[in-house]
Amino acid sequence: MTHEPVPVSRAVDFGTAKLLPDLDRPRAWLLTVDGAPQSYVDLDDPEHLEFEYIRRIAHVVESAFDTPVDAVHLGGGALTLPRRLAHTRPGSRQHVVEADRALAALVAEHLPLIEPGVTVHTADARRWLTAAPDGSADVIVVDVFGGSRVPAHLTSTEFVREAVRVLRPHGVYVANIADAAPFAFLGSQLGSVRAAFGGDAELCVLAEPGVLRGRRFGNAILAAAGGPLPLDALARRCAADAFPARVVAGRALRDLTGAPVHDGSATPSPEPPDGAFTVG
Repeated sequence: MTHEPVPVSRAVDFGTAKLLPDLDRPRAWLLTVDGAPQSYVDLDDPEHLEFEYIRRIAHVVESAFDTPVDAVHLGGGALTLPRRLAHTRPGSRQHVVEADRALAALVAEHLPLIEPGVTVHTADARRWLTAAPDGSADVIVVDVFGGSRVPAHLTSTEFVREAVRVLRPHGVYVANIADAAPFAFLGSQLGSVRAAFGGDAELCVLAEPGVLRGRRFGNAILAAAGGPLPLDALARRCAADAFPARVVAGRALRDLTGAPVHDGSATPSPEPPDGAFTVG
């Protein structure tokens, strides 16, 4: 006899986490914290990415590297991207940093990780990054939210400089940023990343056209590298997606870029409007 999966709800360090089964996919789960979607995982198909923003992060990583990567994921959730990369880039070594110990334990209990090469650390993202060795990562993915906001200490130029130190010369920095027009927060993040990487860096932003046109609050994926980014490959992947995104680079991106922020003046990302990211 087959039993229907049932939701799981538990108090974690930074709120209330829920695991909600997807009745259309037998072993797929949505993770929320205080009603905000955090991750979606299909244990039968770890390469499946339900959220548009995580597909765009995967586009960046997989366009930039066609061989195994040494990856650092700041922000763990349900380990959606590490699970995928273990399959699409087999042999990768991945470190996942999750500050919420109770959340990490919940995920380990109900969504067990069977993919090799993934190590989970329960620590503050910046503190862990500061202790990481120089030149030890090919890619750093920053997807940390306290509730629905990026914590202030992960938004400064000094934080990005730590990431640059840990990246290898060919390394790629990817950050998930939530904002809306007139993009003051996104502009400050572009300025901070530009300042941390230096003048030879290439930056781009991947986002849905409706977000870029100021129609709604949403996710923008910021990618940066010390050298060229695979912009043509990214544009093709984003155009072919079920929910197409634009790749903004060059002069258009400079128009969005604001002044960098530093530790003394950094603030969390803006509060999303009611209903922007919540589910029932």
